[in-house]
Amino acid sequence: MNGAGKAERVVRAAGAGAAGVAEATGAERTAGPGGTARAGEPLLLGVRHHGPGSARAVRAALEAALPRVVLIEGPPEADALIPLAADEGMRPPVALLAHAVDEPGRSAFWPLAEFSPEWVALRWALDQGVPARFFDLPATHTLAWSGTAAGPGEGAAPRPAPGTGGEEPPPRAAVRVDPLAVLAGAAGHDDPERWWEDVVEHRGLGDGDPFAPFAALEEAMGSLREDHGGGGQDRDAVREAYMRLQVRAAQREFGGGVAVVCGAWHVPALRRKTTVAADRALLKGLPKVKADLTWVPWTYRRLARAGGYGAGVDAPGWYGHLFAAPDRPVERWLAKVAGLLRDEGRTVSPAHVIEAVRLADTLAALRGRPLPGLGETTDAVRAVMCDGSDVPLALVQDRLVVGDALGEVPPSAPAVPLQRDLARLQRRLRLKPEAPERELELDLRKETDAGRSRLLHRLRLLDVPWGEPAASRGSTGTFRETWRLRWEPELAVRVAEAGGWGTTVLGAAGAKAEADAVAARSLAEVTALAEHCLLAGLPDALPAVMRVLADRAALDTDVGHLAQALPALVRSLRYGDVRGTGTGALAEVAAGLAERVFVGLPPACAALDADAAEEMRHHLDAVHGAVGLLDGTPAPGRVGLRGRWQAVLGVLSARDGVPGVIRGRAARLLLDDGVLHREEATRLMGLALSPGTPPGDAAAWIEGFVGGGAGGMLLVHDERLLGLVDDWLTRVPAEAFTDVLPLLRRTFSAYEPAVRRTLGELVRRGPGARGSVAGTGAGLPGFAPDPDPERADAVLPVVRLLLGADRDGGPAGTEGDEPVEDEPVEVGT
Repeated sequence: MNGAGKAERVVRAAGAGAAGVAEATGAERTAGPGGTARAGEPLLLGVRHHGPGSARAVRAALEAALPRVVLIEGPPEADALIPLAADEGMRPPVALLAHAVDEPGRSAFWPLAEFSPEWVALRWALDQGVPARFFDLPATHTLAWSGTAAGPGEGAAPRPAPGTGGEEPPPRAAVRVDPLAVLAGAAGHDDPERWWEDVVEHRGLGDGDPFAPFAALEEAMGSLREDHGGGGQDRDAVREAYMRLQVRAAQREFGGGVAVVCGAWHVPALRRKTTVAADRALLKGLPKVKADLTWVPWTYRRLARAGGYGAGVDAPGWYGHLFAAPDRPVERWLAKVAGLLRDEGRTVSPAHVIEAVRLADTLAALRGRPLPGLGETTDAVRAVMCDGSDVPLALVQDRLVVGDALGEVPPSAPAVPLQRDLARLQRRLRLKPEAPERELELDLRKETDAGRSRLLHRLRLLDVPWGEPAASRGSTGTFRETWRLRWEPELAVRVAEAGGWGTTVLGAAGAKAEADAVAARSLAEVTALAEHCLLAGLPDALPAVMRVLADRAALDTDVGHLAQALPALVRSLRYGDVRGTGTGALAEVAAGLAERVFVGLPPACAALDADAAEEMRHHLDAVHGAVGLLDGTPAPGRVGLRGRWQAVLGVLSARDGVPGVIRGRAARLLLDDGVLHREEATRLMGLALSPGTPPGDAAAWIEGFVGGGAGGMLLVHDERLLGLVDDWLTRVPAEAFTDVLPLLRRTFSAYEPAVRRTLGELVRRGPGARGSVAGTGAGLPGFAPDPDPERADAVLPVVRLLLGADRDGGPAGTEGDEPVEDEPVEVGT
């Protein structure tokens, strides 16, 4: 019989209890306290990581066996951290974090939830006073294998040194094997998760043998390994060799009574008889790095991601519920779902819960399942509580099935100094890390909010993106900030990496800002960094950044780079004023930068192609806005900036060698500032749209002058400009029309739909029908030269009510109005 056939036979016997397993496996057992799976051998408890059924079975087996020591899969360097698992401040999900001391980004996690068998074994040992140890391959070797943050057991395994006797035949499977998928397929199921729920998660222990499920899994995994070899896990041979050495050492130290909790895949290898010399040969020559370990908070959402110990756990919230529910798990789950939907404003009554329970039970019976699983409860929720819609069901999936729980670690846990300073600031600013994404509105006029803003900006400088700036839905003033916060476990690694810059958040952010300024490749990067320094409140780092900025600005001759850097500097000045930060040096650099832009812009705008001209037009808009802000406050170097800038715009608007889109934009900016009168603007448009101008250049001028969202209203309210555009467009030759059409379409597509409709109506009437704004006679409502009597009469009752003209026999209105027959309306008392 092949491996798959034997696995199928064992799996089918698993539900028959101890007798079925013994018949299927032929295993002899020793009963009674202290009994092991096989007489004289360690008690091997093969589990599925993060499986609540495995966790309950482990607890029952440990209580029955009462071992003298418990060995748990994990890095042995973390043995000193085991007592913290019993600390009152420790709340799973948590993870063991190992990182290389010299390269903190090289890290690995061992996550544990309250329903993880390893966590249950750990807590049982601590509660019973039984020694507990981790016995997997040390993290010093695991981290040396990989240069990325990966879970244990991932990546390529090192090759044993030649002549050590550690060479093994290549595995018979070239790809990784999913043991659950193979077992589920052998049992006739196509869904491994649902099969595991039926066989293990929904299986009650009752009065049966607590060791029976482990014997069945061991036999099944042994059959799979006979058929699939190492299953593509090349590192497992080295890990399992180390595990066997640790089990032998524990057997000698405690004289037997050793319980081992590890992944079921490893149990056959631990049971296999090998020599100490062969196991040590596999470990010879392994690379090493110096590693530090600690506990860090973890999240259910992170458990739901594939990789390492989190693989296959797609419903951690559901598993946590199955483990915690003392009885009636389906009823309790659906009641929890109903509470969530009610909190979100949906009408869900107790009758919905009752019907959902009945439907879930019926679906389980129809599908031949022992109890309703996640699939049945989800279908029942969709049909009964969500009216068949997947939209509210997605909320249940996110909040409950996956869950947003974030664990907690006691302050006594080891941490790098930067992490301790961050935790201190989080407590002082009342800014608690949370797994669910949330928005935080800050008022920078308040000291606490200003401190929160500085902390978040400093963390962004340190590449710890706990918060991301978001658009504010309230005030647009510079004293308001909106952040989107979400804490991820990986940020603990980022904090450890940033610890190389300093021991405090302030010092580390300042040191990294200075280093980034020196390493910046462009002037725009340095100006953005100066802005970040002001936002983060780094007065010690700002002078160094400003020196780099002044040097780069003096050497950079590209007007485009200068124009791109100026807006960021001006924003920094505004933010500095709000936060009370001195910005004198920054203002001097900004004023000097503006003067260089004024001098270099006219020659830089000559002889540009279409793409370069469009890019320069954006620079023109940015510099115009920056000059307006920079000229707002009188200060040395800033007086008269606006006047000099307007002179530059005048030169650009009248110079023939400048592309049409830039000339048109310069004229429009002058018109908006009130420097260019409408008569002069009409003259410039007439010259730009004259018959001698190439159609493409004329279309570009129109795009520059009336482009953007506000350009449409300019045409609506200035009939002469609209008439010039209309006349020019009718004169464009047919062969050139297709060339200018894309430019015109891009220009007019930026207008609001109502503006486009108004322009279309004005053009439809023709030039002879236009009045002062729109045409004469009937036309678009609101644009006729004379008031529309019907529309005016419609607002008279409201006007009378607002003016109180209808109360106490007051005047009925202006002369010629009809008296209002309605009774007076009392407003107030």
